[in-house]
Amino acid sequence: MGGARVLVRPGTVEDVELVMQLVRRVVPLMRASGNLQWDGKYPNAGVFNRDVELGYLWVADIEGQIAGVAAITTDQELEYAQVGWDISEPAVVVHRLAVDPAYRGKGVAAGLMEQAEAVARARGISVLRIDTNSQNEAAQKLFPKLGYIFAGEIGLGFRPGLRFLCYEKRLV
Repeated sequence: MGGARVLVRPGTVEDVELVMQLVRRVVPLMRASGNLQWDGKYPNAGVFNRDVELGYLWVADIEGQIAGVAAITTDQELEYAQVGWDISEPAVVVHRLAVDPAYRGKGVAAGLMEQAEAVARARGISVLRIDTNSQNEAAQKLFPKLGYIFAGEIGLGFRPGLRFLCYEKRLV
């Protein structure tokens, strides 16, 4: 792959305002495509500051610019059980994955997802899980390319009226 290299690094409190600027560029495009997963209230700076405190926030940096963001956690939604997942089984879960529109197609999301795998391996966890809004076509194309298997569709209590598609990858 040519071009600038994607450096994935832990996010810091200093990154949060830049992450929020990225979110403000992404949300209108998401909503225009019918993906109502995010809005002016979620995700917010408080959510990302908490991600930093917990060591969850990762940013994709291209030549000093934040090109993407993800929260790499072990927090599973209770609703994941609806697709037959054993949510008592430890899993690394990616939340709040976003790529700045200016950096689409440059491997940013894949780099963040590779970091999730590295986190899982470092913790001795062999399962990765992620969900995405049913209207997020880019994610629905990306996850299978990265070896994720579609597991089913759920609703999430904190995002009423929306449907989410769940994907899982097992490391060998």
